[in-house]
Amino acid sequence: MATSPSLVFYPILFLLLVVPCYAADPDPLQDFCVADLNSSASVNGFPCKPSSEVTSGDFFFDGFTKEGNTRNIFRASVTPGNVLSFPGLNTLGISMNRVDFAPGGLNPPHSHPRATETGVVVQGKLLVGFVTTSNVFYSKEVGPGEMFVIPRGLVHFQRNIGEGKAQAFTAFNSHFPGTVLAASTLFAATPTVPNEVLTQAFQVDENVVNQIKSKFGS
Repeated sequence: MATSPSLVFYPILFLLLVVPCYAADPDPLQDFCVADLNSSASVNGFPCKPSSEVTSGDFFFDGFTKEGNTRNIFRASVTPGNVLSFPGLNTLGISMNRVDFAPGGLNPPHSHPRATETGVVVQGKLLVGFVTTSNVFYSKEVGPGEMFVIPRGLVHFQRNIGEGKAQAFTAFNSHFPGTVLAASTLFAATPTVPNEVLTQAFQVDENVVNQIKSKFGS
C-alpha cells in the first residue's frame, strides 16, 4: 500500500521548525553587525552601525585587564564583556565575563535566561553549584584550569572557598545573556513585590521580609 505524501511531509516539516529553536541567538546574516547603542530602534537586539563608521577598535575589548572592585556586600565583582560594553559582539551569539572574588566572596544565586554558561577558574578555588528544575543540587570544588558548565536558565552560584583571591572567566552563547539575581529581583524590585506575596512564598514573618528588603536598599 502506498504511503500518503502528507505522512512523510509533515514529520519532516515539524523537525525543520523545531531544530532551530535549540540555538541561542539567531545566526547572523552578515560578517558583522557592530551595535549602534545610540539607536532608538531595536528588534531583538541592536541595529548595525553603518559599515563606513566601523573601525578596528570595534572588534577589541580591554575591559578584562583590570581587577574588579570586590568591596561590596558579596565581596565579588563581575566585569561583563557583552554587547553593551563590547558592541562588536552584536548578533555573534557569544560574550564573556571576568569574575573576581575576595576571600569568602560570592557570586550570588542567579540565572541567565538567554544563555548557557561555561567557565574556567584561573586563580584560587571556587565552589560552583546549580539547581535543576527538579530541585536537584549539583556542585563541585573547582580549581585553576578546571572548567564548568551551567545549563541555560538554571539558578547557580560561585563562592570563593580558598584562602586568597580567586578569579574566573565565564562565556555565554548569547551576546546579551541577561542576569536575574534571585535576592535583588525579589527584594529590591521597583515597584516592590508586595510583602504578603513574599511572606507567604517564604513562610516567614513580615518583619523578616522588611529586614531583607532593607539590606538591598528597598
